[in-house]
Amino acid sequence: MALEMGREELERVLRHGEETYPHECCGLLLGRAAEDGGRVVAEAYRMRNANTESPQNRFVFDPQEHFQAQRAARARGLEIVGFYHSHPDHPAWPSQFDLDHAAWPGYSYLIVSIQQGRAAQEAGVNSFELAEDRSRFLQETIAVR
Repeated sequence: MALEMGREELERVLRHGEETYPHECCGLLLGRAAEDGGRVVAEAYRMRNANTESPQNRFVFDPQEHFQAQRAARARGLEIVGFYHSHPDHPAWPSQFDLDHAAWPGYSYLIVSIQQGRAAQEAGVNSFELAEDRSRFLQETIAVR
């Protein structure tokens, strides 16, 4: 599978990670499904990390904010095609916690590494799809246009 997104949207995710450092940032990837089974991102939609207990290494979406974002996306003809979050001072690879809390196969899970407050750029960006049986993440390519 592949995740396709514009450079501007990728930069938006990276800046979000830098702005929230040393806490994790989080957000939605809005767009549409591609004909080849991948996903095309039209917008990286910022969400607030509602985790107040451990925001430096965990994120939580506020359910009401998530619902409002979903409604706003639909009103613009978009759908949620994935999610993003940052890993402050850690690699852009899913943690066991990420796997344990990933709920939806068929979506992209974009992770960006923020090292000492600075985005690690494209080398620090990876995207994954949750396997159908939810046992693991499968790395997917990222096509930046």
